[in-house]
Formats: sequence, C-alpha cells, structure tokens
Amino acid sequence: MKAEALKKRLDKNRPMTTITIRIPEDVIEDLKRIAPLLGFSGYQPLMRAYIGQGLRSDMERLEGDNISALIASLKRHGVSDEVIHEALTEVTQK
Repeated sequence: MKAEALKKRLDKNRPMTTITIRIPEDVIEDLKRIAPLLGFSGYQPLMRAYIGQGLRSDMERLEGDNISALIASLKRHGVSDEVIHEALTEVTQK
C-alpha cells in the first residue's frame, strides 16, 4: 500500500457509513467480552479492526499475486532479471 493511501487509512476522521449485517448473537457476545481485553472501547471498533486486518491481508495477497504474474510474464518475454529488479525498485521508491 502506498504511503498516501496508508495515511488516509489511518485518519480517524474518515467518512463512515452505516450498514446492517446479521451476525449470530453468541458471536456478538464474544466480541463484547473480548473487546475491552484487547483495548477496544466496544465490539464495533473490534469488528472494524478484524475486517480491516482481513481486508489488508487479502489485498496484499491478491495484489502480490498480480505482481508475481507480471514478473513471470516479463521473464517469459525475455526481460532480464536486472531490468525487472530496476523497475521494481523504481516503482517502490515513489
């Protein structure tokens, strides 16, 4: 994730939207019990944290897979490892 996008994600004043989701009652009770033990003010911030962690993990995995596929394709087309490394270094330093 680029630095600017990460800064936006860390902004506590980001716009929020209200949703409705059906979750089993026992899961909500567990969240309410665990939230203060993990330092959360309530179960909803804990749920947002869980969703954010899972989302970031999947985004990293999926975006990483795309990069790996691109690198493999470039190699099949005869692009040298040195050129690929230079290009990756260039785009990750921005």
